[in-house]
Amino acid sequence: MGAAVLALAVFAGTTGWTAPALWFTNGVIHTASHGTITNGVVLVESNRIAGVFDPARGGRPPLPPADATVINLNGAQLYPGLIDLDSALGLTEVEAVRATDDLSEVGDFTPDVKSWVAVNPDSELLPVARANGIAYFEPVPLGNLVAGQSGLLAMDGWTWEQMLVKSPVGLHIFWPDLSLDTTPKERLPATATVKSLGDQDKERRKKLAAIQSFFDDARAYARVRSSHQPGETIPAWEAMLPVLRGEVPVVIHAGDLRQITSAVSWAATNHLRMVLDGGLDAWRVPGLLASNNIPVVYEQEFTQPTRDFEPLDVHYTAPETLRRAGVTVIFSTGGSAFEAAMARNLPYHAAQAIAYGYPEEEALKGLTLYPAEILGLTERLGVIEPGRDATLFICDGSIFDIRTNVQRMWIAGHEISLQSRHTRLYDKYRNRPR
Repeated sequence: MGAAVLALAVFAGTTGWTAPALWFTNGVIHTASHGTITNGVVLVESNRIAGVFDPARGGRPPLPPADATVINLNGAQLYPGLIDLDSALGLTEVEAVRATDDLSEVGDFTPDVKSWVAVNPDSELLPVARANGIAYFEPVPLGNLVAGQSGLLAMDGWTWEQMLVKSPVGLHIFWPDLSLDTTPKERLPATATVKSLGDQDKERRKKLAAIQSFFDDARAYARVRSSHQPGETIPAWEAMLPVLRGEVPVVIHAGDLRQITSAVSWAATNHLRMVLDGGLDAWRVPGLLASNNIPVVYEQEFTQPTRDFEPLDVHYTAPETLRRAGVTVIFSTGGSAFEAAMARNLPYHAAQAIAYGYPEEEALKGLTLYPAEILGLTERLGVIEPGRDATLFICDGSIFDIRTNVQRMWIAGHEISLQSRHTRLYDKYRNRPR
């Protein structure tokens, strides 16, 4: 269904509107779902996109509502707000200062941990990321095995309650390392704890068995709850119920090939919706991921090759390798404290893939539409279409070009300031006495 057809359905009967409206015109509109529209029109009313008009398909656009604020883009580009999955934004401020980090909880099995309640709305890192088009982010709890739940938050609000868009959106599992350390004892530091290959194998098997046992116990609890038998409710098991019902995916953090194949097999055996996060070796098993319909939140775009036989561009070309196999690719900068400060570079991770053959339209979807699909929010976010939240930003070039500047931004119809610590310091020192 074309953008013009979608628009005509909602433009009819617009008389009588009393809510303030926005009328974007004379620009390049990147819908992320119906391609790119040149010299198109977008109408925003009551905090939602009310119409998208493509003159190449439907002739002259209707006149703007009388109360609409006309925004002449003058050839600038209009994008849907970007979505940053698997982020540490809001959970950390200064990596070296422990008091500013709230990334993880004690224990191997903490499914009831809710990352969004720990978000600091006053973090200086949020406006920095927002200034480059990031409108939503998913703070992720770190941990050893079952780390907890994540939610999606908007870059707008005084408190985490105001910022929260949806929760939970994922249960995060950090898959055990399945590699064996074969370094000879004499090459290890004197203080190193040396374990035999047999002991290492027992340890990793024990961790895998613990994960399976945890999910078996959760299913037993779910059966008791479904039978309406009286009993105490346990927060950890209650948090598992939507996962077992398939309402919330398990986001498995795995990089090594053995981790990925083991996790995919486990998720299939347990009939769980799986999302692969990290995906260092995902390019080696694209068929396995595609056949199991597992999307990849890819974080390794700028990771150096890990094996001496891998080409230099192995991680630059990995997204295209996955796409050609039929795997949905979402771009992410990663969830560590260091990467939280680099979240503003999210578009450039996708841009690097574009330089190595990845289609630009797909790259935009990997920052907008595909994250919304994983989150179950396609009816609200990720595209410029009628009925969606009016989360948009204007920039003076392609968002994938590092020279581009984001000029204005709206989240759910509200214009957001693009000031940040960076701009404040710039303004301060550019006016210093000479």
